[in-house]
Amino acid sequence: MAKLLNLAPRGIMDSLRTVKLVHTIIWAFFVACIVAIPLFTALSRFRLAFLFVAIVGFEVVVLMLNRMTCPLTDVAARYTSDRRANFDIYLPEWLARNNKTIFGTLYLMATLVLLARWLESP
Repeated sequence: MAKLLNLAPRGIMDSLRTVKLVHTIIWAFFVACIVAIPLFTALSRFRLAFLFVAIVGFEVVVLMLNRMTCPLTDVAARYTSDRRANFDIYLPEWLARNNKTIFGTLYLMATLVLLARWLESP
């Protein structure tokens, strides 16, 4: 009956919700790091800005080593056959679909501005 109604057992749904919650929290952390880069750059706090560049850079390496997907996507895939862009994270589908483009561009721009400001600083 559960299969007919497309209902997953409670434990599976709890696991999926947990993965989605953890994934969303980690995503928010990295977004905060990306936002912090231009803020600390504007304050001429270059060491902190470079720290956030390095933190996000580490995540980029992890993504590159995992075929440009978050390892948590693979974990979430174990619990559902849904493959919409946001099946593994609590984000609107349009944001999940465009996430790497939006935040990758912001990260690159923030890093370039940081480098320019750092090179011109006394």
